[in-house]
Amino acid sequence: MYGLSVRWSLGQAPDGAGAALREYVTGTSLARFSAMDGLRFKTWRMRDGEWFEGTYVWATAAERDAFAEQFGATGADNPGSQLIGSAPSLIETFEVVAVAEGRAGFEPGPGPG
Repeated sequence: MYGLSVRWSLGQAPDGAGAALREYVTGTSLARFSAMDGLRFKTWRMRDGEWFEGTYVWATAAERDAFAEQFGATGADNPGSQLIGSAPSLIETFEVVAVAEGRAGFEPGPGPG
């Protein structure tokens, strides 16, 4: 499997950016990525006031690389970038060595926020 991390700094983001990001992800972005061809899964991670990140895992390197190239060209105009007020500070590919599903199982959907 083939991973991609996209991270933004929230250090200079406007007040309320964390809440706006949660609303955007659960209200819009979650559905978009749930139906994306080639994507095994995506997680959205945040440390409010510090950083926001999308972590993607793709079935093939070609699908990951095509998405990363497109995202790199348009990342500053991405809805997340607009809410944060800046482009991503990191776009990084990686290899997924393994994925384990614990006894609690995998539950798609919004988190506790």
